[in-house]
Amino acid sequence: MARLVILLSVVLFSVYQTEQAYFLEESYIDMINEVATTWTAGVNFDPSIPKEHFVKMLGSKGVESAKHASAHEFKTNDVAYSNHFGYIPRTFDARKKWRHCKTIGEVRDQGHCGSCWAFGTSSAFADRLCIATDGDFNQLLSAEEITFCCHTCGFGCNGGDPIKAWKYFSTHGLVTGGNYKSGEGCEPYRVPPCPRDEEGKSSCAGKPIEKNHRCTRMCYGDQDLDYNDDHRFTRDYYYLTYGSIQKDVMNYGPIEASFDVYDDFPSYKSGVYEKTENASYLGGHAVKLIGWGVEEGTPYWLMVNSWNPQWGDNGLFKIRRGTNECGIDNSTTAGVPVTN
Repeated sequence: MARLVILLSVVLFSVYQTEQAYFLEESYIDMINEVATTWTAGVNFDPSIPKEHFVKMLGSKGVESAKHASAHEFKTNDVAYSNHFGYIPRTFDARKKWRHCKTIGEVRDQGHCGSCWAFGTSSAFADRLCIATDGDFNQLLSAEEITFCCHTCGFGCNGGDPIKAWKYFSTHGLVTGGNYKSGEGCEPYRVPPCPRDEEGKSSCAGKPIEKNHRCTRMCYGDQDLDYNDDHRFTRDYYYLTYGSIQKDVMNYGPIEASFDVYDDFPSYKSGVYEKTENASYLGGHAVKLIGWGVEEGTPYWLMVNSWNPQWGDNGLFKIRRGTNECGIDNSTTAGVPVTN
């Protein structure tokens, strides 16, 4: 009897492990398009991906963390905010404001790893450093180092907390590091990307979630760099109140934003995302906020995702602004770079 129970448990566990992501199937996408009014869904992922594998890419603890933050952790004002005399434009795109900073619009690929929290923060930090130095610094910072060396941030590929990443930048700093096999910077990202081929098959299909890497405290990319000297720092780390998000972005550049992901979001293609009524919760995700605007009367935030340029609107998406859609208005983080 005991053997039978164990065998049944193994079978059920195997079924659970390989349960396909129903929400990636075309029939489900058609259902979304019947009810979504401000946005359009389409095929972004191979529907044979196991649900568990997809959920593991959602590694941000940012929404929950912000809910439990104390008031003094939120930034409401800054001397620099007066630079614009309180004027907030109807539309803003950091790519256009700081055209010389090539990293702002770059869509990266976190691969088979729940490191979105590391990408959202390190990418925003790199953009801000470029802006603060007027382009003297104009490269990526290492998603590899923050993912696998910040043990207080969380669990690497199994998720982390964006505000703790910014705290790490202020105390430990972060080295440079480009994309997978780029050889750029001190520590390039070492998790393979997951592009889809012409038939829609993902290069990561059938492969397990990436195991956490050992923290490497040396430059293995550009070996002419000195690991210790290559670290860049922020002077602080903070959450932003809804009223200070736009002012902070206009003065310092892109920020990290976390939000709750529901099972309609993975199939986003265009328009301004709003959760459809019957969508089910999947997990927390972190992205980079680079601007805002209004589309057909709906205000939005402009976001850069880290699921490669084949996803969504060439890797970007818009999400409703001003109604705390999926918790996003209340879950943004940033820090100001040190430039001397």
